[in-house]
Amino acid sequence: MKFTRTRTAVLGVCAAAGAAVAAATPAQAEPLPPVPHLDVERYLGTWHQLAAVPQPFNLECARDTLATYTAVDETNVGVANRCTTWTGTENAIEGNARVVDPVTNAALHVSFPSVPFQDGPDGPPNYVVTHVAEDYSWALVGDPARFSGFVLSREPAVDDAGWSEIRRVAESRGYNTCLILTSPTTGGRDDVRPLCTL
Repeated sequence: MKFTRTRTAVLGVCAAAGAAVAAATPAQAEPLPPVPHLDVERYLGTWHQLAAVPQPFNLECARDTLATYTAVDETNVGVANRCTTWTGTENAIEGNARVVDPVTNAALHVSFPSVPFQDGPDGPPNYVVTHVAEDYSWALVGDPARFSGFVLSREPAVDDAGWSEIRRVAESRGYNTCLILTSPTTGGRDDVRPLCTL
């Protein structure tokens, strides 16, 4: 029963936050800016999702959401996302990220086979790296309209100072940090709460 109530509560929070994104994101807001230059080679590898704006495709994920990026060629990066579901099984999907802004390398079109409206390798940017730490230890990415947002980290946990920095950067990029929810990770936070409360 506790498991069911916890899952229901989390899903309720996620659904409410997701529904509020459209209302809370000003239509006249400037598009999410990319970093001036992304070193794709340094960006490759595995990232832990520490927080995110809830998305329908993430509702099955209870914890330990990971994204692994691998080089394909000069303009394409392989994407492998996986997480642990509410029933303890692994959920995984593989796709492609194509660089659509060769000036910064920080705006990409991510696609996944058989996913409606996202199954073609070409298209407008839907993945913008708007911040990456100097040491590439964490990054903030989202779509140009900020309907999505993901806090990615090389490690599954950050300290209080790290969370304060993440919140400050997200706010500076025009995000409502009350709509970004923490993602449980083994070794890190075990709760789901708005970034604005950290």
